[in-house]
Amino acid sequence: MLELDICGRDYERPVLGSIAATIAPGDRICLLGPSGIGKTTLLRAIAGLDSSLPEAAIVRHRPVRIGYLFQEHRLLPWRTLRANIQLVGVSAAEADACLARVGLAPYAGYLPDQLSLGMARRAALARCLAVEPDLLLLDEPFASLDPAMAEELKTLIAGVLDASPEMAMVCVTHDAGDARTLANRLWYLDGKPAQLQWDRAVDDPGGLEQLLVKLRTPR
Repeated sequence: MLELDICGRDYERPVLGSIAATIAPGDRICLLGPSGIGKTTLLRAIAGLDSSLPEAAIVRHRPVRIGYLFQEHRLLPWRTLRANIQLVGVSAAEADACLARVGLAPYAGYLPDQLSLGMARRAALARCLAVEPDLLLLDEPFASLDPAMAEELKTLIAGVLDASPEMAMVCVTHDAGDARTLANRLWYLDGKPAQLQWDRAVDDPGGLEQLLVKLRTPR
């Protein structure tokens, strides 16, 4: 589906170093690393939002539709949820169907400010799903949510992925435990400039456990 071949950045103090990796259909990747290390920067690069990268840094073997769930929901406050989702080019009925997928069918006529943070996040996820993505990029989707709401959203995302086994995902998170629910593969970003220090399947012998040990080891 997609290959990364980032050869470092041209800044005086680059955030990302050399990164080579692939994303295949069905990959469900949790991306971990210390705060401020460059996880969001890498996600933006994958999405094609970093104009400073050369075209050859991100190789797409076919057109890839991307749904990007930002840290902020980025819903337009003066538009209803239905109208926000229609901005990606779908009909009102299709927008309502996307809202139903995330449990927000009764709220299609609500404005974003009338929702809780967790509901707004789900509405933003519905907007991602409206483009029928091949690749879902999630930037700390559980941040600032209480444990019950975070678990609810996690279960919802896992259900979306299970229903579309060819859909790939990269999820930035600070909690390696999220991999138990969401991931079949783990990336760990670290260093100055940052590089992928870890790229292993979750079910590799000791894979997740070894990463948990690494995260607990003092830097």
